[in-house]
Amino acid sequence: MTHLPLGPLMIDIAGTELTDLDRERLCHPLVGGIILFSRNYADPEQLSVLTAAIHALRTPALLIAVDHEGGRVQRFRDGFTRLPAMATLGKMWDENIQDALAAARQVGYVLAAELRARGVDYSFTPVLDLDYGPSRVIGDRAFHREPAAVITLAAALGEGLGLAGMGSCGKHFPGHGYVIPDSHVELPVDDRALEAMQEDILPYRKLPLDGVMAAHVIYNCVDCNTAVFSNKWISYLRNDIKFDGVVFTDDLSMAGAGVVGGMLNRVETAYNAGCDMLLVCNAPDVVGEVLENWKPEIDPVRGKRVEALIPDVPAKDWQALQSDSGYTAAQQTIAKLMA
Repeated sequence: MTHLPLGPLMIDIAGTELTDLDRERLCHPLVGGIILFSRNYADPEQLSVLTAAIHALRTPALLIAVDHEGGRVQRFRDGFTRLPAMATLGKMWDENIQDALAAARQVGYVLAAELRARGVDYSFTPVLDLDYGPSRVIGDRAFHREPAAVITLAAALGEGLGLAGMGSCGKHFPGHGYVIPDSHVELPVDDRALEAMQEDILPYRKLPLDGVMAAHVIYNCVDCNTAVFSNKWISYLRNDIKFDGVVFTDDLSMAGAGVVGGMLNRVETAYNAGCDMLLVCNAPDVVGEVLENWKPEIDPVRGKRVEALIPDVPAKDWQALQSDSGYTAAQQTIAKLMA
């Protein structure tokens, strides 16, 4: 096992097991994490084997992450509890705040406990975008339109994640809910004044987040670069909001990231803007090019921040989880929400 500080790149793999090329890339000093997708999942046992193989590659172990929010965005389904879209909790909040917070806590616990039982360290959740209605990509992934509802529900979800030893990741900073286009396929521009965006930013001020994912959206009030590439936005997050956790980019292969040119330019610009961990997904050829040609001045503080996301509480194994009363009660709540 190689001892290597965690680098700033989070990459992905093509299949359900590691190839020699995957191993070589995951042991590269520029890599610090891996993001898994549905294509990397066959069943829970296979996932356990895959995550164990990844964790065994180096020390500190690579951070294994996934987009596992519930609703439309849940990468592992068969063998995992189907989680509700966050808007379901928002509707509950309108009817009974205490019930909604209890349910959010339970959803967070099941989400994190199941992933951790299978060796996944971190999920990119909760979505903190406000539900303005027309957004193509956010929609029911958002809890609510009201910042107060988003803050209390996301805090409860975060408590549930924490009970299973998992950190939280607020996204998409500073707010993706207002713009209509989907940044996966085009470049959205939010033309509001900074003052008008304070509601969107409020959850980032109020919540104890471990990570934040920046958006591929241009906010004309601050910068003509998207938030991911904007030193102004990352500095605002660090200095004005006083956030000291990990700043992730959204996937740098998305169309919204094309604003600064090719992938080498994208990783360079995002790293210089102050992002700690850069996601390069669904572009295996480009990953090879970046690993070969990118020669950044590595900031060790950033690697340490990422390392802090690796859970230090041992995970409950799958069998132990089945007899955990908190887990079984939470599953019943979720079943009702899904009905």
